[in-house]
Amino acid sequence: MSILAIIGGTGLTSFDGLEIIEKRSVTTPFGQTSSDLLIGEFQRKPIIFLPRHGENHTIPPHKINYRANIWALHNQGVQQIVAIAAVGGINSNLSPGKLAVPDQIIDYTYDREQSFFSEDFTADKHIDFTYPYANNLRQKILIAASTQNIQLVDGGTYGATQGPRLETAAEIKRLKQDGCDMVGMTGMPEACLARELDMDYATCAVMANWAAGLSDSVITMADIEQTVDNSMVQIKQVLSELIRLQ
Repeated sequence: MSILAIIGGTGLTSFDGLEIIEKRSVTTPFGQTSSDLLIGEFQRKPIIFLPRHGENHTIPPHKINYRANIWALHNQGVQQIVAIAAVGGINSNLSPGKLAVPDQIIDYTYDREQSFFSEDFTADKHIDFTYPYANNLRQKILIAASTQNIQLVDGGTYGATQGPRLETAAEIKRLKQDGCDMVGMTGMPEACLARELDMDYATCAVMANWAAGLSDSVITMADIEQTVDNSMVQIKQVLSELIRLQ
């Protein structure tokens, strides 16, 4: 049976029908994961949750041990990963509260370990990253949303920035010129690490706010958290249907 993993916040463990069976510590060659893996079942189907920022959201984006997280999921037999991400909307169609399933990435991060093979690299370890998200998994997410009458924007380019600070207005202007539709801090190297291990990976992005300089409002964490909390109702519906369709 295919095992689905969900990377995101711990709030996602609370939707109806999900039973957390155990918290499992996994030793990895790359150090400690963000938290114990939350092993659960939904309608008798296995699910693994991993809060990427830790159980209490104490790990900033640039300090996440992405290699340990992805390796640990792979070690547990995960074949598919759905990453939930709160992002800033850049495209005018991606206003706060909208949901999207991006199909491209531009990576602006630095000093993040990008490969499992950095210490033991050979030419055959290069990966094709033309299409960074698994289209088959993207389509499953879109079908699940449609079944629940939830509107998801199909496609878009995710600009991955270093964090933990939010971007400047000038940086967002540059990202927009580069073709980015949304901006977040955790999309890379999660996606390429999953590709190295032949795991299907897709992102369901929540527009938490307009990106810097695109509205007259000051960006506050309180507003971001309120928007994300409101959107989680729909996210949970999509995930429930996605799991049911597995």
